[in-house]
Amino acid sequence: MDLGLVTFADLYPGVSAEERMRDLLEEARLADELGLKVFAVGEHHRPDYLVSSPTTALAAIAAQTKDIRLSSAVTVLSSEDPVRVFEQFAHVDLISNGRAEIMAGRGSFIESFPLFGYDLHDYDELFAEKLELLLALRDSERVTWHGKHRAPLEDAVVWPRPVQDPLPVWIAVGGTPESVVRAARLGLPLALAIIGGQYPRFKPFADLYRQAWHEAGHSGDPRIAINTHAFVAATREDSERAFAAPYLAVMNRIGRERGWPPSGKAEFEALASPAGPLAIGSPEEVAEKIVAYHELFRPERYLGHISIGAVPHRDVMRAIELFGTEVAPTVERILAGNAKAREPLAQFPGFDAE
Repeated sequence: MDLGLVTFADLYPGVSAEERMRDLLEEARLADELGLKVFAVGEHHRPDYLVSSPTTALAAIAAQTKDIRLSSAVTVLSSEDPVRVFEQFAHVDLISNGRAEIMAGRGSFIESFPLFGYDLHDYDELFAEKLELLLALRDSERVTWHGKHRAPLEDAVVWPRPVQDPLPVWIAVGGTPESVVRAARLGLPLALAIIGGQYPRFKPFADLYRQAWHEAGHSGDPRIAINTHAFVAATREDSERAFAAPYLAVMNRIGRERGWPPSGKAEFEALASPAGPLAIGSPEEVAEKIVAYHELFRPERYLGHISIGAVPHRDVMRAIELFGTEVAPTVERILAGNAKAREPLAQFPGFDAE
């Protein structure tokens, strides 16, 4: 299982946009140097997050890194022009020598819809139509396409072409069965974000995806990534001291906008419990939680969202360092041991390694 990072590049009082951009690039360079496999940047159009143009940030990161794969998390495709999305990611792919990926989603924030002149009543229809066009652009240099929400294309040339053929497109979902089935039917990999509740309740979505994948007649194994909030420090106490208050501040700010009840210590402890989705603590504790995700979901990727709210940059960098130098090797060792332990069982009829 590949391990990587997600960030929304939060902005908070006392940190300028210029400083936050420098910090973002430093985080990405460190992740690359440590051998982490993916660095993903979110798209938002509000003053508490830095990045409204993921491809711009990813292009800068591409020029300063060597190996790490670079993705959006997510590209809010419903309010984007698929032609520009493809062209911009093609440039990131060229700059990075074939490391770009698109993680497309409908978005959990809605600011981009009025900003770009879209009607929220068309929320799902916009995404479905634009995803269709994006995939058509990915599959052919010349495209003829007709839809409802965008001007048609008649034998249009879309240039440049990326290094990768095809350019990877993942579908990001937060737990909507229809979105899961759509990803499977289209033969696209699934990124499942697990933010609240107990993470085992998300397993039916992974099962549904695999079932729909095979029913659609696709060959090969379906690809799943799991994204959760995470933080690592030398000890559990250190991690909570650095992370808990900023994390709760972010969740409560968003919660006030959406009418959620306030969260405090009890809610944080539930999220950080063995069944909760938050991977927090010492390197050993975080590794154990990630292994638990793997044993339940069998993903090919885990992406930890470490940089949240007003956590000081030095603490974020230390968390990334521990994630790369201690958590990742521990996860790899445990999973290798678990796989070896399952090998003798595979010879028995009816044994399912999943």
